[in-house]
Amino acid sequence: MRRFLLLYATQRGQAKAIAEEICEKAVAHGFSADLHCISESDKYDLKTETAPLVLVVSTTGNGDPPDTARKFVKEIQDKTLPADFFAHLRYGLLGLGDSEYTYFCNGGKIIDKRLRELGAQRFCDTGHADDCVGLELVVEPWIDGLWAALTKHFMSSRGKQEMNGALTMASNGSWRTDPMKPELLHIESQVELLRLDDSGRKNSEVLEQNAVNGGQSNALVADCESSLTRSIPPLSQASLHIPALPPEYLQVHLQEPLGQEESQVSVTSVDPIFQVPISEAVQLTTNDAIKTTLLVELDISKTDFSYQPGDAFNVICPNNDSEVQNLLQRLQLEDRREHRVLLQIKADTKKKGASLPQHVPEGCSLQFILTWCLEIRAVPKKAFLRALVDYTSNGAEKRRLQELCSRQGAADYNRFVRDARASLLDLLLAFPSCQPPLGLLLEHVPKLQPRPYSCASSSLFHPGKLRFIFNVVEFLSNTATVVLRKGVCTGWLATLVESLLQPHTCASHANGGRTLAPEISISPRTTNCFHLPNDPSVPIVMVGPGTGIAPFIGFLQHREKLQEQHPDGHFGAMWLFFGCRYKDRDYLFREELRRFHKLGILTHLKVSFSRDASAGEEEAPAKYVQDNIRLHSKQVARVLLQENGCIYVCGLALS
Repeated sequence: MRRFLLLYATQRGQAKAIAEEICEKAVAHGFSADLHCISESDKYDLKTETAPLVLVVSTTGNGDPPDTARKFVKEIQDKTLPADFFAHLRYGLLGLGDSEYTYFCNGGKIIDKRLRELGAQRFCDTGHADDCVGLELVVEPWIDGLWAALTKHFMSSRGKQEMNGALTMASNGSWRTDPMKPELLHIESQVELLRLDDSGRKNSEVLEQNAVNGGQSNALVADCESSLTRSIPPLSQASLHIPALPPEYLQVHLQEPLGQEESQVSVTSVDPIFQVPISEAVQLTTNDAIKTTLLVELDISKTDFSYQPGDAFNVICPNNDSEVQNLLQRLQLEDRREHRVLLQIKADTKKKGASLPQHVPEGCSLQFILTWCLEIRAVPKKAFLRALVDYTSNGAEKRRLQELCSRQGAADYNRFVRDARASLLDLLLAFPSCQPPLGLLLEHVPKLQPRPYSCASSSLFHPGKLRFIFNVVEFLSNTATVVLRKGVCTGWLATLVESLLQPHTCASHANGGRTLAPEISISPRTTNCFHLPNDPSVPIVMVGPGTGIAPFIGFLQHREKLQEQHPDGHFGAMWLFFGCRYKDRDYLFREELRRFHKLGILTHLKVSFSRDASAGEEEAPAKYVQDNIRLHSKQVARVLLQENGCIYVCGLALS
């Protein structure tokens, strides 16, 4: 069996799931995958590795590699390593990202670039999968091409003899050893697949399913529009290629509750967790604004939590309580919500390297796990849908789930599951005959991630305090029924601060302890490069539409205190390009910005309003921040190119 080393660097479990899929498919293609998380450096050694290396790497934060890859990236970025350190390595890399963010697939690109700098060579082209349009559009053909690329690698490096016995080859046995064009990799992989015997085909990712219409006539189906629960021709009449069934590996035992107290600290984390009270909450927008923006101030004076302007931090949040209760009810586990969940690996599992999920604390209640540990809002992946098929008794529902996880049904999956933000609960309500066991959910539902927020204050300006701002996210989930939902974290925070909340017209001062302050749990995030220059004389340009202004408030507060401490110091110019919809509804920090401008801290304030006909500040109006930057392009170019200034951009989905 031809072995390759398979490493994954995951943040939310997506890269791990794809790596496990590769591992499970490898056997059917005559390979053996040695699968490890990239953080498990005690289980592999790239310095002595002779087998080809395959990496699946996600991206998190501001284009960073995932937390599990921190140590690996730090080690390979050691400047003392020689240029031929990895000259013996041949590798292939699949990067995961989202093109809505500025640094698309940057986690994978960082590792890819550094491996090549150290002499490693690719045996197949790097893939960049985009979650914005659907990861599977790149992931599936990349995996298909991987088998041909691995075959070509082994043929060229070890000779044709080593291949004998690994697969039943065609009688002519003439394999290509000349350089192959990337577009031919997929074709050759399909040729190799055709050579597999019947037992190999049974275990492969391709399963042929005959069309079943659940007793409905084709004419009746053709008259209907497609939906989450119903398809129309040609999909409803197609033979389907569906993924292989993921092997189950968790055994769940529910035991009587012990009555012990549970807290968020039980949730595993690589970072320290601080429980801090909310000391203030202010609504920054008017009630008729399209979005509601809140400012929340945390009291960190009794902790050793520290931050710089520009830093971000994590808020540890729970799932919506009503959604948890509805899920328990749908799973028929409502009367066992307080039972303790004990997990074991199934003795007869066929899953290679099966391990207990680290994000599920041992002995915690079922309700606690669904509330604090699992991302129950996560959009189910195709592998999960495939697993649900086998627990669905109704023929029409089973067929529809098969369609949604099939290659032929990719467009329907994107439209009715991914783009509609369908959750596990949505699917279970839409397919009432589906009765999955709890263990299957714990295998497929990813970890509930903490939500990152930018610090919107300076500790010099607000000692012992940490401020942040956010829009209360609201969206329609249009699955089987139309439901208005709030963001998991922003909706929870908005409810939590209701008793403290001041209207946007109030001055931003502490509440004086009028009500008992609610507490939340926070954790620091990895230090980033989004900080003020060490040299205060360097001019800076800040671009922050909407809540993207948050870190720049911290910058301005910090600069004000530095100038007070060093009245004779030389401080560079500070430009701010801010944009919102309406001058009188959602101009965040308007009075503060005008004060900074009046004091000369903020030397250039350029504001644009996208919905006001003519509400420009002092100068000619501009609709968006980019229009304002264009109006002042000569000055901005001078700051950046002639004065060696720095530019900072913060905002949602900026590219």
